[in-house]
Amino acid sequence: SRKQEDKPTEADVLGCLNRLGHEVETLAVFDNVTSIVEKLKACTPDVVFNLTESFYHDRSHEPNIPALLELMKVRYTGSGPDALLLCKDKALAKKVLTYHRVRQPHFLVSHRERPLRRLKRFTFPAFVKPVSEESSDGISKASFARAEAEALERARFVHQKFNSDALIEEYIEGRELYLSVLGNSRLTVFPPREIFFEQVPDDVPKFATFHAKWNDAYRKKWGIKNAAAKPLPEDVQSLPKLARRVYRLLKIRGFGRIDVRITPAGEVFVIEANPNPSLAQEDDFAQAAAEAGVGYDSLIQQILDTAFT
Repeated sequence: SRKQEDKPTEADVLGCLNRLGHEVETLAVFDNVTSIVEKLKACTPDVVFNLTESFYHDRSHEPNIPALLELMKVRYTGSGPDALLLCKDKALAKKVLTYHRVRQPHFLVSHRERPLRRLKRFTFPAFVKPVSEESSDGISKASFARAEAEALERARFVHQKFNSDALIEEYIEGRELYLSVLGNSRLTVFPPREIFFEQVPDDVPKFATFHAKWNDAYRKKWGIKNAAAKPLPEDVQSLPKLARRVYRLLKIRGFGRIDVRITPAGEVFVIEANPNPSLAQEDDFAQAAAEAGVGYDSLIQQILDTAFT
């Protein structure tokens, strides 16, 4: 039920847990709740390293796995059902952060049942994406809208293609950085990662589409890469402090990633928060930890330890 690009995560984490000397049982999750319950009763694990992202091809059920584990009183890694529910609804998460005065792009929601017909008092260009999709699903070049008609057309596409509400937000020109956070009460923020568009013309909007994230040929063609962030201006607000605040406000636990954009003037905007981001060794979270001197095996052990705190 997981995407092809996600499969290295399981292999990387399983290999690491074995290297660390843990006794490991694997449990594939697809569409059978009874098998999950029976396996957990049979092996009585000390902790579940939770890598599930969906149930029966439906990502909206992701929060139900940790909810089930809580009902069975089984420890698990990563965020609980509250954070997963909150962050999976990007509009709701934005409303929470807005209430707490965290700077974000101005946004509107076009509901599938009641699509917006006008965008009042809205600054263009805009950026349109599904409210509930992840991993840049539903994000393409057409997500960038220079005027109202384009934004509304893209929102209609999101309604029809993804059966989802559409988030229409102000497009923030600038750099896109990823802030990886580890922990529960005491939080560690690893050095920021950044997405670079080295071969994309200057006049073309730069943002992480699905192809820009997952299509190796596309990334090579346009010189797209994720790497350690370039130095930031001294007047930019403290990114670690911002990351910790957003992480706590959205009830993320264990590990998470906060995505921000920084304008040429140095303004920082929170784009979204991601509980339980990919733990594949080549992906941003593990690479950010490595830049802080935390090796992959140590990182996985520390994530495991958070389930006991």
